[in-house]
Amino acid sequence: MPTSTAIFWPVIAQVALIHAVYFLMLKRRYRAVRAGLAKAQDYWVPAIEPAPSATAARSLINQFELPVLFFLVCILLYVAAGVNHVVLAAAWLFVLSRFAHAYVHVTSNRLKLRQRLFGAGFVFNFVLWLLFAVHIARV
Repeated sequence: MPTSTAIFWPVIAQVALIHAVYFLMLKRRYRAVRAGLAKAQDYWVPAIEPAPSATAARSLINQFELPVLFFLVCILLYVAAGVNHVVLAAAWLFVLSRFAHAYVHVTSNRLKLRQRLFGAGFVFNFVLWLLFAVHIARV
């Protein structure tokens, strides 16, 4: 049986991904301004943004949608002492799917592949919630 704090390693990895996408977005926005493709004030209300930084910005928004449910279920599993090997596997698979999704989003942006990766993450997140529900039903 793993220690219950092991659930926080995939959480830390997901947070690292969020920071990496923030960095990428800022880097791409800075490059766009330096290249003359945008002005700094264009980002006050970014209605029209160069594609590379817009894609990174949209990927960043994605990191605050489904992952919010992931963060919550990880905390709840920790508090309820529901962390086990299956939970950890599902948590890591969720995070891996998010890394892959973000990578595709900010590189090739192939929609079909992105949809599949999102779907996988959605399923792993659902599994975590199901495992949490089963755990608290037994307590």
